[in-house]
Amino acid sequence: MVDVSQIKEHADVVGSDGAHVGTVDHVENGEIKLTKSDRDAGGLHHFIPVDFVQAVDGSTVRLDRPAEEVRREWSTS
Repeated sequence: MVDVSQIKEHADVVGSDGAHVGTVDHVENGEIKLTKSDRDAGGLHHFIPVDFVQAVDGSTVRLDRPAEEVRREWSTS
């Protein structure tokens, strides 16, 4: 399990394929809230479970599944 305190605001979130998923707004209730101003957000906040996180490398959050799969599974506000 990844230490969620390592997930920082404005960190880049990428899928296991290296593709951009979003930008961290903050972590709340066991989910990463992505910024709605991100180029891929469509003006909505998206939420992904912290369970998807494989690693945190500085300012990059790496997920355990490809970006397209994450987009199919994320929830919106």
